Amino acid sequence: MSQFEVANGMAADVKEAFVNRPHMVDHEKGFLGMKVFTPQENENEFWVMTTWTDEVSYKEWYKQHMKESHQGIPKGLKLVPGSLKVRFFDMVSD
Repeated sequence: MSQFEVANGMAADVKEAFVNRPHMVDHEKGFLGMKVFTPQENENEFWVMTTWTDEVSYKEWYKQHMKESHQGIPKGLKLVPGSLKVRFFDMVSD
């Protein structure tokens, strides 16, 4: 799960970029899905949850394709310094 906060009023642009994302990751080995959330109390904060069959598949995608998959990031986007966090979770229950 990735978390970040937009610093320069471009939250609507980021939302649009996620809605219109190119879906490049969708067919990668081990990829199961992606959900993007913004808390109701802070529309500038984003939580991106991707699910994978295993951590190895994620790390392989990250190493090989992450940069090209993020080409749709709005130009000029600035994040709140220190707001970007990436965490790994194990599923306990579905």
